Amino acid sequence: MGVKARPGKVLVVTTGLGVGGAEAMLTRLVTAQPSIADDVTVVSLRPEDDYVERLRTAGVKVVQLDFRRASGIASGLIELAKLIAERCPDIVQGWMYHGDLAALLALTLSGRRSRTRLVWSLRCSDMDLRRYGPGLRAVVKTCTLLSRRPDAVTANSAVGLKFHLELGYRPRRAEVIPNGIDMEEFRPDLIARRAVRHELGIEDAAIVIAHVARVDPMKDHSTFLAAMAQLPEIQALLIGVGTENLAASRNVFRLGRRRDVARLLTAADFIASSSRFGEGFSNAIAEGMACGLPGIVTDVGDARLIVGETGLVVPREDAQAMVAAMQTLAQEPIEARTARRVKARTRIAENFALPTAVKRFAALYASLQSACG
Repeated sequence: MGVKARPGKVLVVTTGLGVGGAEAMLTRLVTAQPSIADDVTVVSLRPEDDYVERLRTAGVKVVQLDFRRASGIASGLIELAKLIAERCPDIVQGWMYHGDLAALLALTLSGRRSRTRLVWSLRCSDMDLRRYGPGLRAVVKTCTLLSRRPDAVTANSAVGLKFHLELGYRPRRAEVIPNGIDMEEFRPDLIARRAVRHELGIEDAAIVIAHVARVDPMKDHSTFLAAMAQLPEIQALLIGVGTENLAASRNVFRLGRRRDVARLLTAADFIASSSRFGEGFSNAIAEGMACGLPGIVTDVGDARLIVGETGLVVPREDAQAMVAAMQTLAQEPIEARTARRVKARTRIAENFALPTAVKRFAALYASLQSACG
């Protein structure tokens, strides 16, 4: 039987639409042109608005539920099941743990399980669940037990899939689809570089390292800041929710939550990631590289695969190794640094550009539709 065309309708159930790599990738995926489907609906289990306007402007229908309380979960599942029954999607796509579980439960309640294909999506790797609440641990355990129910489980990293298989996931079908980066949004821009540096009071010749991450145990800002404390000649941009509340330092700009990350990245020379666990495919690393920033990253998730030979990979929770890597790249001759910048962007363009991810998801959906007749 031939593979069917792309699905007419896809309904995505995501844990939330707040600022984060998983949420950013979802937004890029469902707003890309050509689209993954003729009709796309995104249902958020939390009433977060960061990407709602962008989604709706692109013609994506957005429904916001409130699963923050037990009463909201019960009524939300019923509402989600009714929505699935009314919209009759070809594919229901879960996104992150809570989104995966809610998608399965609501699709079952809707009465359409035999006609609608279900896909789960893993967006992290070796999460240290001891650092989080019992609710998340319960959801992950339940997803593990139910992992044969979806028609397919996708992961955005090879390391992430391996971790979940070791955790006990037993998917009927599993596929790694790396994140995709918008190469037009994230690109070098000399005019923006000069403007951002002027706004922040950074000299043109200064070496600047960008670190994009919310404050969270997995991101390990403490190791990055310990490294920066030993490098007064280098400056850093900390971008992400909560960074404005970190300890002040003369060579660190704590910029907090920003909506102009692509513009800020143009002012840097390198991108850094200090994560100690949990990363699958790091958007922050790939977006920085798309802007021409070689990476200085910890060996977590698929960071080594993303960076390749264009940057340096160091052990997790090792400030001295990070210091040495920063010094190595900062002290390279300008010709070598320029070559690295070109190679970094080229690597993302050739391996992790958005159209590739869109085509992979579209092909997966089409094959699932074909399999069910």
